[in-house]
Amino acid sequence: MQDTSRHIDVWEDCLRIIQNNILPQQYETWFKPIRSVSLCDDVLVLEVPTSFYCTYLEQNFLDLISRTLKRVIGPNAKLRYMVAPVQGQSSVLIDGAAGPVATNKSISLNTVKAAGSNGTMVLPGLKKLQIDPRLSPDYRFSTMVEGECNKIGILTGKEIALKPGQTPFNPLFIFGGCGLGKTHLSQAIGNAIKEKYPESIVFYVTGTEFKTKYMDATQKNVLTDFLSFFMKIDVLIVDDIQDMRGQGNQSAFFSIFNHLHLNGKQLILTSDRPAKELENFEERLLSRFKWGLSVELKAPDYNTRLSMLQSKCHREGLIIPDEVLRYIAMNVKSNFRELEGALVSLMAYSTFTHEDCSIEMAAKILDKIVSEQKSDLTIEKVQSVVCEYFHIAQDDLVSHSRKRQLVQARQISMFLCRNLIPNCSLSVIGAKTGGKDHSTVLHSCNTVCDLMSTDRMFKTYVQDLEGILQADRH
Repeated sequence: MQDTSRHIDVWEDCLRIIQNNILPQQYETWFKPIRSVSLCDDVLVLEVPTSFYCTYLEQNFLDLISRTLKRVIGPNAKLRYMVAPVQGQSSVLIDGAAGPVATNKSISLNTVKAAGSNGTMVLPGLKKLQIDPRLSPDYRFSTMVEGECNKIGILTGKEIALKPGQTPFNPLFIFGGCGLGKTHLSQAIGNAIKEKYPESIVFYVTGTEFKTKYMDATQKNVLTDFLSFFMKIDVLIVDDIQDMRGQGNQSAFFSIFNHLHLNGKQLILTSDRPAKELENFEERLLSRFKWGLSVELKAPDYNTRLSMLQSKCHREGLIIPDEVLRYIAMNVKSNFRELEGALVSLMAYSTFTHEDCSIEMAAKILDKIVSEQKSDLTIEKVQSVVCEYFHIAQDDLVSHSRKRQLVQARQISMFLCRNLIPNCSLSVIGAKTGGKDHSTVLHSCNTVCDLMSTDRMFKTYVQDLEGILQADRH
C-alpha cells in the first residue's frame, strides 16, 4: 500500500545519512535538488532534474544509496527515478540499479576440503552455493540497436536464448574491437535465457577473472572445487577470452569446456580478435572455439549510430535536438561506447552550464573525447576531389547555381569538410564555398545525412569520396 506522506520522512532520513558520508559540495550538487515523489511496496520514487543525474548517481554513489535505502526502508528496498517533465512532455520513470536483477537457484557443491579459499567462486566445505549470474539488467536485447554491424549476432543470440545448448551455435564466439557491443550482446543472451528458463544456472566471467581465480585455487590447493563449480553451470559466458593466457588455466578451461559441451550446456565466448589470431593458446582449445559459430561485430554505420543515440534519448527521456544527434552520429564513428560517452558528456555539460544542447556545444565536447585521428585535409583538397569525382569545375562548385548535380556536389563537399577536417567551423566552410553562411552549411550536412538513409546511389557517392579522401591520408 502507498503511504501518501511517509515517503517524505523516509527520504529525509536517507538524506541525513547520505549527508554525513559525502562532501558538502557533492550533497548540494547531487542530492539537494532531488525530490521524493512516492513510496509504494518498498519502491521509493525520486524526481531528478535530468536523466544525467540517474547516470551520475548510479556510477558514483550506488553503494551508499543502496545501503542507505535498505537501512531506512528494509532489505527489499528498490529505487526508481522520475525525470522531471520537459517541454510539456510527460515524466519518464527509470529503474535504479537497486531494482531486480537475474538470480540463480542454489546448487549443491561437493567440496574436498573444509577450509581454504575466501574467494567468491569457490567456497570449500559448503554443501549449498548461491551463484550470482553477474548479469547487468541494462544489457538486454531490448536496449540494443540492430544494424548491419550486429544483425547476425543479435539474430543468433535470440535463437540461442530459445534453446540454449541445443543449437548448432555452441560455442558462440563473438569477436570485434572495443566498444562494439560484445559484452552487451553476450549478457543480453544470458538475461534472455534467465527470463525464459529461470531455473538455469547462468554465469558471466571475464578471461582475467577466470585466470586469477584459477591461480588462487591452485595456490590454496582447491582446484577440484574450482572445476566442480564451473561444471555446475548451464550457460557459461566468458568475456575477453583473449586474456586467458597461460598453460595451467587453459588446461582447466579445456576440461570445463569439454564437460559443459558434452552435457549440452551453452558456451558464449567473446574476444577482441578472431579465434585464429589468438596468441599463446593451446591448439586443441582453439579448435573447439571453432566448433560452433563465430560472429564478428563491426563498427556501426551512420544510420545505426543515429538510431542508437535516438533510442537512448527515448529510453532516458532526454530532449536533444535532432540536428545535434545527427552531428554526433556524423562525427563519432568508432564504436557505441564513444557514442554513449559523447551523449553523457553533452548532457553533463548542459546540466552544469544550464544551457540547451546545441551543435556548438557538441563540437566542444567531441573535440575532447573523440579518439579518431583525422587527417590534415584542407577544404581545397576536399573540393578538388569532389570536382574530379563529379567531373565539374571548381568555380561551378562554389557558385550559386541551383542545378541539381551542382547542388548535390556542393552539399557533399560541405558535409565531407565538416566530417573529415578537425576543428573546421561551419562559418569557414561556408566562406570557402561561395560565401555561404553557417546555417546553409548545417542544412547541407543534414540534407546529406537524410539522403544517405533514403537514396542508395547517393550514399554510394559519399562513401566513395570518403574512401578516396581516407586513402589520401597515407
